[in-house]
Amino acid sequence: MKKIEIIEKKVLSNEWAILNEYVYSFERKDGSRQIHNREVYDKGDGSAIILYNEETNKIILTRQFRIPSYVNGNKDGYLIEACAGLLDGLTPEECVVKETEEETGYRIETPKRLFHSYMVAGAVTEIIYFFVAPYNESMKVGKGGGLESEGEEIEILEVDFNEAYDMIATGEIVDAKTIILLQHMKINKIL
Repeated sequence: MKKIEIIEKKVLSNEWAILNEYVYSFERKDGSRQIHNREVYDKGDGSAIILYNEETNKIILTRQFRIPSYVNGNKDGYLIEACAGLLDGLTPEECVVKETEEETGYRIETPKRLFHSYMVAGAVTEIIYFFVAPYNESMKVGKGGGLESEGEEIEILEVDFNEAYDMIATGEIVDAKTIILLQHMKINKIL
């Protein structure tokens, strides 16, 4: 096991999330030590979910504006995504239940946890916990769309699973967490 020693940690920004600069010593294979300097973004961990309806073969996705995608070439800045949110002190299950109701208007009780993943391990500490859950119209308890108090304006999309899966190839779905969930569902024949 290689030895890592944090030499210095400095907060560069603490606005929406925390951007730290780390200076650390890393033991190489030959036993020598090398000093690295890296910026690490910590916005917290999150949960993501796709709701699915076995009777209609449809899933629930969301569409919302994402400034990082806009400044990196996404013409209108909108992404089609799995419902997701930050844990903010909740368990992954509690988070995904809360976010599902806020964003989609559906109340779920027992989401199925699939796995977790570091999404951008080279620069971001975030772990995403991935879920699926069945839905039907009787579970619709609100309008969804997100919280106005958080500036959210989320469009709810009910899409045929196969059409959504094809949207990966056409470039209509480019969000990593959504692609991962759709591929997992396809491989494991969830729909």
